[in-house]
Amino acid sequence: MTRSEFDDIRAHIAAEAGHPSELLELARILLDDLEQIRMREAALRSYYLGLLTAARATVAADDQGDAAPLTFLRHELAKHGQLPAGDQVQRILSDARTAQALLDHAEETPPRMGAPKGRVPRCGGVSRTVRG
Repeated sequence: MTRSEFDDIRAHIAAEAGHPSELLELARILLDDLEQIRMREAALRSYYLGLLTAARATVAADDQGDAAPLTFLRHELAKHGQLPAGDQVQRILSDARTAQALLDHAEETPPRMGAPKGRVPRCGGVSRTVRG
């Protein structure tokens, strides 16, 4: 949604102010939440674009034989306080290896669809039963 659409909805809700109700208050709260989420998403997209640009520039600099190809990536990480230091280095490397192994395994194993044949579906509720 654009900012003007949020403003239009707010104006419509304000026009209904003569009829205060819980639904109108809920609509105001939800609209504020939606706008905050939209702003957060825009910020995350901006951070992602900066990181992607830095990563691509790093690879290009390396391909061209630059003496310090990591400059772009280091700058972007430092800008957000994300440069690894001290004992973080080993933890970060370990996390990266684990994540890569999990991704490799996920690509090898196709997801299971539905319940296996011969098994009865279970329900998590104590007082519920599954009807089949």
